[in-house]
Amino acid sequence: MALSALDPRTAVVVIDLQNGIVGAPTAPHTGPEVVARTVGLADAFRAHGLPVVLVRVTFAPDGADVVPGRTEAQSPGGSRPEGWDRIVDELAGHPEDIVVTKRNWGAFHGTDLDVQLRRRGVTQIVLTGVATNIGVESTARAAHEHGYHVTLATDAMSDLDPEAHGNSVERIFPRLGETGTAAEIVELPAKSRV
Repeated sequence: MALSALDPRTAVVVIDLQNGIVGAPTAPHTGPEVVARTVGLADAFRAHGLPVVLVRVTFAPDGADVVPGRTEAQSPGGSRPEGWDRIVDELAGHPEDIVVTKRNWGAFHGTDLDVQLRRRGVTQIVLTGVATNIGVESTARAAHEHGYHVTLATDAMSDLDPEAHGNSVERIFPRLGETGTAAEIVELPAKSRV
């Protein structure tokens, strides 16, 4: 679906652009490329007085807050380097930004994200971040289910697996919202809600 417009109250929601994640080898875009494009979006949103939400993931060192359930993959608990869960410096330091801490893949479950957005009258979100098929896709699915218009900045997200990124961008995201580049999103005119 082609990009149409941004609602007057649109927020950019940034998924897991934190020290311990952006350095991972990702494709098709590097962590620094994703950060740079996200910074451009965040700066444009701030300039228009629109909300910027920085979502970070963290877990207790003992793994006590890791989502339970049997999986075939290792859970993300255990010890991590100091500061791995801090938002990258390029995005941090704006007191007007909303910071949400999650302990799941998606940013809605178990957080106050929905409350923060609704209190500000947000009807649409623009998503960026890493990893495309995990945190970004989980958040996009939940946003769609919560009734938000969803726009996905496909060049401001990346994945550990380029095929997984492609699957999300080509097959899943068009069913959840609209996709485009960060530059295209910044150029969209705001529309009046009907």
